[in-house]
Amino acid sequence: MLKDYPYALLQFYATGPYACSYLEGRQARSQVATPGHLINTPVYSELVRNGFRRSGVFTYRPYCDSCRACIPARIPVARFVANRSQKRCWNRNAALEARECPLVFREDHYALYQRYQELRHAGGGMDQDSREQYSHFLLQSNVETRIVEFRDPTDGNALRMICVLDCLTDGLSSVYTFYDPALTKEGLGTYGVLWQIEACRLLELPYLYLGYWIRDSQKMAYKSRFRPLEGRVAGNWRTLTEQDLNQLC
Repeated sequence: MLKDYPYALLQFYATGPYACSYLEGRQARSQVATPGHLINTPVYSELVRNGFRRSGVFTYRPYCDSCRACIPARIPVARFVANRSQKRCWNRNAALEARECPLVFREDHYALYQRYQELRHAGGGMDQDSREQYSHFLLQSNVETRIVEFRDPTDGNALRMICVLDCLTDGLSSVYTFYDPALTKEGLGTYGVLWQIEACRLLELPYLYLGYWIRDSQKMAYKSRFRPLEGRVAGNWRTLTEQDLNQLC
């Protein structure tokens, strides 16, 4: 893997064990690719196809000693067909207006991020993120990254959702999405994924990469509702079957 220049210049190291963020009571480790300044969009695209992801300028993939629960997941855009519930969600949010923003700090974006973390992920560690931590997580990037904001023109142009996306050579990678947690009936999380799928179609990109799917993590359950879903299992991408979704761990 990654034998050609400039991939041959990359180095990979394993972190020490730390508490898993998704499965209680488990220890996790990561494999990190360095140096960051060599990981531009083409290199990062190849890394993503090999199961990597990024947080800020750090590019990593799970490297746990005795656990293989994290499955890299992507949606093959040409084969995706929205189900009835997803179609209703799309129509329900049709009034929202999407606009690409510069990759810079904005106070209203950070305020929405804080509300989302406090109500959706309280106690998870990110609910206390400072402005600096937020910026390191979502606004620092060595690759082509876009921030898309969604506003409601029927309600004073209120900010409803933010999607942070990486542009790859074969798709978009969904870095992070956060939205107004008070709007529980609108299904903004679902709408965000549907919008990203449509963005891939318009850009003629074959895949939307969703990061990792973990069968026993409730936080990741939503990903299995987008079918077909492909996973990278034993080094190869393939469509995940119902049996896979029930048994992979």
